[in-house]
Amino acid sequence: MILGLDIGGANTKAASSEGMFAESVYLPLWKHAPLEEVLDRFAARRPEAVAVVITGELADCFSCKREGISALTGAVRQAFSCPVYFWGADGFSWIDPLELAAANWAASATLVAREMGDCLFVDMGSTTTDLIAIRDEKTLAARTDFLRLAAGELVYMGLLRTRLDALLPQARIGGRKVPLAPEFFAIMADARLGLGQIGEQRYSCETPDGAGKKRLDALRRLARSVCADLDEIGEPAALAIAQQACERQRSILIAALQRQVRKHELRRVVAAGIGEELIAQTAAFLGLDCMRLSQIYGEKISDVFPAYAVARLAEKKISEAAGCTRIAGI
Repeated sequence: MILGLDIGGANTKAASSEGMFAESVYLPLWKHAPLEEVLDRFAARRPEAVAVVITGELADCFSCKREGISALTGAVRQAFSCPVYFWGADGFSWIDPLELAAANWAASATLVAREMGDCLFVDMGSTTTDLIAIRDEKTLAARTDFLRLAAGELVYMGLLRTRLDALLPQARIGGRKVPLAPEFFAIMADARLGLGQIGEQRYSCETPDGAGKKRLDALRRLARSVCADLDEIGEPAALAIAQQACERQRSILIAALQRQVRKHELRRVVAAGIGEELIAQTAAFLGLDCMRLSQIYGEKISDVFPAYAVARLAEKKISEAAGCTRIAGI
């Protein structure tokens, strides 16, 4: 087995190259989550090799990206005794460790480019959304988060962890326009849980208040976002906040897709991640063809696609190296 790892700030994801194993573990690095324990558990599966992409270097437990890369690559090397390959923005060949920073999108887009051709690859996770144009098997994207953020290729908005007040400055409630408190009271997972769009299991991150993940818990947090108790404004008002937050998120995604497809003259979207359904809905609204990776590889692989992609890419690299060795020995 060749194991792929995607080590993010909030989640660490793993997948095998043949697609039989896929797992996502909530590991908030800034809270000193037990990454080493999870890596040791993955190492117990005895992979032939491990391929890694990293995005967790931005977690604010690290003073800078270089420190984060050093800590995370060190943890991986410590956990695995097999060969380890790290993927950078331009592939497995890199010189400066900073080339490894936030390069998970590059692994995903490289595999999509090889297997699916020209498209806008869109991957929405719990925290962020990547939008990568692909033409002639080339990824047309900037090489750092800063530059991708500036170009609209990275939208810092995800299906679950994004704060409501970051998306929705004010909500319409009972004829009033009420500002949302700029506080960590509610997140998009609460809006989607309250509306029945996700269940408790899909609420895979921590809750803002440390309380439960029942629908009533989410409604209470939604009410708190406008400095109210649920019995003060009622369930319809809480659901109105949730609905408006979801509409706002959809409008942001529509604008982001429009910007990239117009810039690169693309008509097809390839959707991945836990936000795949929202991406597909947005593509349909814009009249774009959409291919959902869950329909090709399964939902679990779509959710952890960078880990799967880097495993597949490592498998090809190892196979090619073995082929060259056999030829040289003839």
